Parts: sequence; C-alpha cells; structure tokens
Amino acid sequence: MIRVLTAALLATAAYAGPASAQSGGTVDLAYVEWSDAVVATNILKAVLEQEGYTVNLTPLPAAAMWQAVATGEADAMVAAWLPVTHAAYYEELKDQVELIGPNVEGAKIGWAVPAYTDIASVADLKEKGGLVDNQVIGIDPGAGLMQASEKAIEEYDLSSIKLVEGSDATMTAALKDAIDRKEDIVVTTWTPHWMFGRWDLKYLEDPMGAFGGEETVNTVARLDLAEDMPEVHAILKNFKLSLEEEQKVMLENEEGADPATTAKAWVEANADTVSQWTAASQ
Repeated sequence: MIRVLTAALLATAAYAGPASAQSGGTVDLAYVEWSDAVVATNILKAVLEQEGYTVNLTPLPAAAMWQAVATGEADAMVAAWLPVTHAAYYEELKDQVELIGPNVEGAKIGWAVPAYTDIASVADLKEKGGLVDNQVIGIDPGAGLMQASEKAIEEYDLSSIKLVEGSDATMTAALKDAIDRKEDIVVTTWTPHWMFGRWDLKYLEDPMGAFGGEETVNTVARLDLAEDMPEVHAILKNFKLSLEEEQKVMLENEEGADPATTAKAWVEANADTVSQWTAASQ
C-alpha cells in the first residue's frame, strides 16, 4: 500500500511499484484520472513504447500520485499543476522528487458557467447564488482545485455556497444536464479541458486572485530516475504539448475514442515532434 506522509494526502490506493530499477525496460507512470492527464500520460506511454519500453499506467488520487513518485513506487508523472493547484503536495515532497519542468503552459483553474448564465464574477455569487441553487459542482475531494475553491468561498465570503464533491466525470455530467435543460450552473474547471471545445462556457472573473494566475502542468520524476534510466529521463525532459493539441485529443476521447488509440494516432501524426523528444535519448 502507498504510505502517505500526512493524513491530508488522502492516499488510499494500492500500488505494485516500479520494475524499472530491476528490469531496465519497464517504466511506471502514475496519473490522476483528469481528462488532460489521461491524454498526456497515454501519449507519453505511446512514445516510450515506440522506443522499446514496457509502460505501466496506474491511476491514483492526486495526493497518492505525488506520493508514489516521492517513494519511488512510480518512476514519473506528467500531471503536476504548479505553482498553485498542487502547491501543498510540492511543498511537502519537493525534497523527495525531481521537478523536471513544464510540459504544458498556459493552464489555469477556476469556476466556469454556461455563457448564457447571468453571473460574471465569483463575487456575484454572493447576490446571485440562488441562480445555481447556491452550489458549485466540484471534483474529487482533496484535489488542489477543490482546495482553491474552498479558499475562494472563504475570501469572497460566500457562506451560503456549498462546494459539492464529486469527480471530473460527475462534474461534466452535471454541466451537460444543466446545458441540455438551459439551466444555470457553476462548475470547478481547468484549462486544458475538453468541455471548452464542446460547450460555450466562460470563466468567472476572480478579482481577488483566489485561484491564482496562469499555471503550468509539469513533469515530475523520482529522484534517481536520471541515473537509473537516462534515456527515459531525457524524453521526459523534452516532452511538451500545447493546449490546443491536448484539448483536441481530449475531445476525441470524450466522444468515445479509446485514449490509448488516440494517443498512438497522435504520435504517428506528429512524428517530427516526437523525434525531437527522443533525439537526446538515442
């Protein structure tokens, strides 16, 4: 079992651990089941497999994902949101992981509503919360976005607003249902996310900066990966996606495509980009 550093990490998932140090040919990637992380992790898996590695993917809660890399039970992950969303995890574990750097830039988190909803700012919910039944539909408890949402409720004095726990899937299902009914709703969200390609949405303004500014999605590895698997480390260092690329594949997955299949198709269609990632590992 994964052992957590503190109770706040909420890590309860069982995990087999990496075989990379023993076999030299297996890479264990941890990820959280957010649509963007699914895309990035599967694309990285397809690239590593193309280079001859066996790759195991293990979905975990965000806290457990960080913990798995810190303990060496996973070799790496490509879903670390910094400097705000995963700040608490990084602060707790920064001496036990290697922060390789951004793989996606221009990311952000916040609350969003359908474009037709007469709410423009987080602050508006103090007077207009009734439009959305005084609820904000959230994702998995303990996620950095949920922590930021709790901070926003406190800073904007939204005592009447309830933050509803759930998951990426339950949040987007609630959003779809509301839009189908032309009803108002507030959801926790982030960019990149396929929902912005499917529906006309708007982020609520955040004048107090409760959700921070622009973020990056980062690659994080276990401390000894560069020594144990220098070729893999080199690929991780070069691995980068654009918001547009990631959101396009995310939408394909949401429309029913298999994430492994779309990832392999992307790799085949972007051979020049992939060759830049793998060049230093040759």
